[in-house]
Amino acid sequence: VQLVESGGGLVQAGESLKLSCAASGSISSINDMGWYRQAPGQQRELVAMTGGGSTNYVDSVKGRFTISRDNAKNTVYLQMNNLKPADTAVYYCNAVIPPLIHWGRGTQVTVSS
Repeated sequence: VQLVESGGGLVQAGESLKLSCAASGSISSINDMGWYRQAPGQQRELVAMTGGGSTNYVDSVKGRFTISRDNAKNTVYLQMNNLKPADTAVYYCNAVIPPLIHWGRGTQVTVSS
């Protein structure tokens, strides 16, 4: 199974980006899919997760980020609006495909002030 992220880049504060993550390979079913991020010198943190009919966001992105999923394409998206410099990080896709948890290689998001 591979997770491939796309959509990162350099933007100014207040602008938007949309991340995509497509899962491929031998996939019978995907439980949760979501996004984590890791800023330099910081621990990796959960940004947003969707699965089982529920969606969760870290408080700092509520109202600005929206996670969505296309099950037919095994793809999860993260629409990020009103980006802030504090959102600068490497964003990693995560998918629970039993019996394993899979990670993408990450995509850099940089927000300048």
